[in-house]
Amino acid sequence: MISAEQNELMTRGGPDTPGGKLLRNYWQPVALVEELEGKRPVKPVKLLGQDLVLFRDENGSYGLLDRDCPHRGADLAFGRIEDGGLRCAFHGWLFDVHGQCLQTPAEPEGSKLSQRIRQKSYPVVEKSGILFAWLGDASQPTAPAAFPHFDCFVAPGTHTFAFKGFLECNWLQALEVGIDPAHASYLHRFVEDEDTSGGYGRQFRGSSADSDMPITKLLREFDRPEIEVEKTPYGMRLIAVRRINAADPHVRVTNLVFPQAFVIPMSAEMTISQWHVPVDDTHCYWYAIFTSFTRPVDKQKLREQLLTFYPLPNFTPPLNNPTNNGSAPHQHPPSPPTRRPP
Repeated sequence: MISAEQNELMTRGGPDTPGGKLLRNYWQPVALVEELEGKRPVKPVKLLGQDLVLFRDENGSYGLLDRDCPHRGADLAFGRIEDGGLRCAFHGWLFDVHGQCLQTPAEPEGSKLSQRIRQKSYPVVEKSGILFAWLGDASQPTAPAAFPHFDCFVAPGTHTFAFKGFLECNWLQALEVGIDPAHASYLHRFVEDEDTSGGYGRQFRGSSADSDMPITKLLREFDRPEIEVEKTPYGMRLIAVRRINAADPHVRVTNLVFPQAFVIPMSAEMTISQWHVPVDDTHCYWYAIFTSFTRPVDKQKLREQLLTFYPLPNFTPPLNNPTNNGSAPHQHPPSPPTRRPP
């Protein structure tokens, strides 16, 4: 067990905390590209405890600025996209994607005030359907950090699909669950097995490579995996072994890329690259890129399936509510006896 002090050190993500300063040195998902594809591509976001505004200008460039206008503190999320930037709705100050003020309309004709005004801005890049931002110290000689070359970023766009979901917990709590191979035998347990041919895009519903045993059966009957942890130059690797018999162990590998990205198998042909990103210290979003190593991804099917659990507009689970009425005893029939390996 870790101490309360160690817990605080790792879980707090504000600008002045050690954990927050660390996470700001890495590219963080800030939104899905699709969230800025409407008629008004302006979105308020909260990331690592900071209130920000994300927008796309008329030229298709993305900008991420501090949300409060430097003039009178008005909310730039109410601004308009026009004349090459984001215009504040209060007095019309106009900012480009780099935070440079382009116009201060209330000033006298010929005023050069706008040239001296710059809103704090943060680099944004588009990768495989996700917009990533870098909130680190721009004065560092290596700023911003190099972007990683994961499989999900170099695969063709036809073979990747991005999505996200909102969670009411600290980012590290969610990350721990994401890399934990043991919980799947209980949280993701199914008491009956379905035809695995219909398991496309549904985690734990297909079969593993070189086997026709449904993953649901594997998790249910072999619920005590042997877990090995290996340190790697990029973070660590978790290897979970479920021994079906002496000759046929089932091996599942999870790669954790420091500080908070991990890659897990979705099926025999697809992986999930995932991040848990702090909104603040008690809420986070998970962002995932589904990457197919064989055929193009059926994006419409994946989207429809995931929207059932994380619907628009905020990708918030409908069952995750304070009334505690999202579950009933009849939804949890007793499980069959667990099968232990010989």
